[in-house]
Amino acid sequence: MITFTRTDSSNPDFIALVKLLDAYLAEKDGREHDFYNQFNTIVKLNNVVVCSENGAPVACGAIKEFDEDTMEVKRMFTKPEARGKGFASHVLTHLEEWAAELGYKNCVLETGKRQVEAVALYKNKGYSIIPNYAQYIGIENSVCFRKELK
Repeated sequence: MITFTRTDSSNPDFIALVKLLDAYLAEKDGREHDFYNQFNTIVKLNNVVVCSENGAPVACGAIKEFDEDTMEVKRMFTKPEARGKGFASHVLTHLEEWAAELGYKNCVLETGKRQVEAVALYKNKGYSIIPNYAQYIGIENSVCFRKELK
């Protein structure tokens, strides 16, 4: 059975998944990890989705306000052994629906070019590449996306 739980960043399953995400990104990003890590704290994330399969947490994501019309997608992760089952796609859909319910019109996000699967997911879910924003301007490994919510 697959479940999706709306929660916040104090959720123990979310915290555990984010620890795995950080370890994965440290390996992928190498020396650049410290730069990215400073923007990825989970303190005060009020809109978190945790996906569980048969009671075990397997994927997560969060949104936080970027501006008055836009939420930023953060901390998307699926455990390696659970990849390829569509969990990330479903988590992203749940986050987009939540953002729309809260009155936001768009979602933006940043991911690393080395996260090939993530780039493919976002393109597949209707996100368009935009110029790098905020702290990601001029960062070669970053690719930023935007999607208008319906």
